[in-house]
Amino acid sequence: MKALIERLKAGMDLNAGDIGVAVALLLSDTTEDSVKLDFLAALHRKGETVDEIVGFVKQLIDRAVDPLIDPKNVPGPMIDVCGTGGDGIDLFNVSTTIMFVLAAGGATVVKHGNRKVTSCCGSADVLEALGVPFDLPPAHLRECVERLGLCFIFARHYHPAYRAIGEMRRRLERENIRTVFNLLGPLLNPTRPARQLIGVYSPRLTSVFAEVLRRLGRERVWVVHGQIETGGGIDDISTSGATILAELVNGKVISGVIDSRWLNIAPGALDDLRGGDASENAAHVEGILSGEVKGAKRDLTLVNAAAGFVVAGLARDMGEGIGFAREQIDSGRALEKLRGFQQFRATRPA
Repeated sequence: MKALIERLKAGMDLNAGDIGVAVALLLSDTTEDSVKLDFLAALHRKGETVDEIVGFVKQLIDRAVDPLIDPKNVPGPMIDVCGTGGDGIDLFNVSTTIMFVLAAGGATVVKHGNRKVTSCCGSADVLEALGVPFDLPPAHLRECVERLGLCFIFARHYHPAYRAIGEMRRRLERENIRTVFNLLGPLLNPTRPARQLIGVYSPRLTSVFAEVLRRLGRERVWVVHGQIETGGGIDDISTSGATILAELVNGKVISGVIDSRWLNIAPGALDDLRGGDASENAAHVEGILSGEVKGAKRDLTLVNAAAGFVVAGLARDMGEGIGFAREQIDSGRALEKLRGFQQFRATRPA
């Protein structure tokens, strides 16, 4: 590991063989935490390349538990919707909310996520507060997605390798130190979905993630970073400013900009979009899906769900997607998806 650290400090990139060695050492109980931290810090200071990120993804996803989900046996186009976190804004759980809207509209959502790391409330935390079975084993997960058209893949259960670095990640987050692991979460869905909507905490990562997913063989991807009124950014499509987009389509990465004002969506004030702890965010999810919550939170849900429908191939453009998303909420179908998930009980053995 020390030889790899010296290479990184000299500004040299790692090859696939180097990354294989590095991952093995990072996951080993015999490697000192101080050495692991030095390696991750040196890699981040150098700047992770597309090749290096792809290498880490392949190493870690090969160690993941197989969720046993066959795209041929699910009811609609399979898509994951998630973000890197790390924007420091603490919005309500946008991608968790839209998973029910997308499933109501015919997409099959295989959402990959975890408990909170960089935010007040992670996707697993809010689903737990909603009473959803968020930690299903593979056989039950497969039954859930085939019956309901959605499921949650709890990263902590499906990536046992992460347990070896869990405490170290928490320590790094407490010290506000970013590493390659801040990038990897949305890239490690073990179902390897052909379509993904990903939010990232930095505008430069939009094209990086799109290229990584191109090399990983994805079919259709949007990677977004939204700008907000305070000058910062969020890992969602924004209703407070423009959104930078990198789209993977037909094997090519194309850059663009989305502005919700072009879509007749009123600008959303940041204070109206913030969330809270798991119970508070669960109430936001229920309120939006039931139609009781209007205004900025509903609008943010609509534009992000619209993007999901476009990526899934169920809407031609954002305008059509917004109308389709609105229909799923107003008809009660999105809330029905939540209720179905809350009531899900597996009939097959684990």
